[in-house]
Amino acid sequence: GQWIAYNADEALSAAYGRRDTLRVVRADGTGDRELAADRSLGDGPAYGFFGAVWLPDSSGVVAMRATESTEQECPHYEIVLVTLADGAVRQLVADFPDWSESPVVSPDGQSVYFTSDRLGRRPVWRVDLASGEVTRLTGEGHYSEVCVAADGSAVYALRDSIAHPAQPVRLDPVAVEQDPVPLPAPGVIDSLPGTLTEVETTVSDGRTVRAWLALPAGASADSPAPLTLWIHGGPMMSNNGWSWRWNPWLLVARGYAVLMPDPALSTGYGRDMIQAGWGAWGAAPFTDLMAITDVTVERPDIDEGRTAAMGGSFGGYMANWVATQTDRFDAIVTHASLWNLEAFTGVTDASYYWMREMTDPLRSTERILANSPHLRVADISTPMLVIHGDKDYRVPIGEGIRLYFDLVRHGVPSKFLYYPTENHWILTPGNSKVWYETVLAFLAEHVLGEKWERPALI
Repeated sequence: GQWIAYNADEALSAAYGRRDTLRVVRADGTGDRELAADRSLGDGPAYGFFGAVWLPDSSGVVAMRATESTEQECPHYEIVLVTLADGAVRQLVADFPDWSESPVVSPDGQSVYFTSDRLGRRPVWRVDLASGEVTRLTGEGHYSEVCVAADGSAVYALRDSIAHPAQPVRLDPVAVEQDPVPLPAPGVIDSLPGTLTEVETTVSDGRTVRAWLALPAGASADSPAPLTLWIHGGPMMSNNGWSWRWNPWLLVARGYAVLMPDPALSTGYGRDMIQAGWGAWGAAPFTDLMAITDVTVERPDIDEGRTAAMGGSFGGYMANWVATQTDRFDAIVTHASLWNLEAFTGVTDASYYWMREMTDPLRSTERILANSPHLRVADISTPMLVIHGDKDYRVPIGEGIRLYFDLVRHGVPSKFLYYPTENHWILTPGNSKVWYETVLAFLAEHVLGEKWERPALI
């Protein structure tokens, strides 16, 4: 309790932006000093540090080290040990293929627990600090909020999945591949309106692309279900946990199958999966999505003749890109989406990060022009529902307004659901209900062939 570790977000240059550093200060406010920092701007990797957790004896901290992205290389996140006495940095999990995140130190200081996306799951892992041995503690599920009992006898966490919201669980601190029984808690879901399975395929460069597929009850060869392709945001994330904002079971309850793939740029499949789409959003991410859709519509319980694609943020970008590349879908829903990549630069609240991947358009426009869907609007014929919040600072409202205007002036059947008070996410319960009802009405019109029925709430 004598020291405090904290992050300092330091400006490196006007052209580059900011980077996280670690500092420590005594509890009485004296002795403030730098613990871990990297100010390099030249060749070679550059690192940011954040998320420090003290060892019990205060000899050092366990922290996150981020390898910052460049135009050529995707970022990487790993757990390191930083010694208080001299600031020496030691990697804790050597050659771990995925991003290790959210470290928690055991009370005896002998091990660190962390989580990491892996093949559509998010397990809890344990690394022994002395030997470096890594143990996977959990099998199925998406885990978060890991904490260790004061005596080290148990590990507690929240576990959710595509099929169930978060529930607290208790884990043995060393056992392998556990399937813990949930602890008593509210919010248990007794049944779902369908079933969950997995789909995968191998794409041209040898990568395996996999997805969750939620199927409505009764879907069969005699009664195949219409399909909605749900494209996740991020883009560096995974379809591996429960979501209230984008909940597939609400569509499943209306008879739709929902395909939730992890294309190029997704986490949990090693660096190569992210690198495959780095700076080329319109290339491998798109072909991966089409490949996993192809194998899914071959199933006898899926109706290939009734399909839609949906996505938000990066997923909205991909929905827009899909619209410019194919007319295979009957409808497309695009939420909080990027449209004009050049205009997006400098107005998003993540502009420096964005330019490290997509480049500064004042210096080079090649990458932005190759990936910007707005230049291909004349190729769109699929009906589109555009959704955007006015208080969105990650993808500002101008992207949605320009997208809708471009669709209208090119004669594309389209609608615009505008939220004057919402941001990148639709958070107000009433507005969320409007979101779902509008999406379902749009799909009913264009996928099911029903008459457009304006939702009562709007």
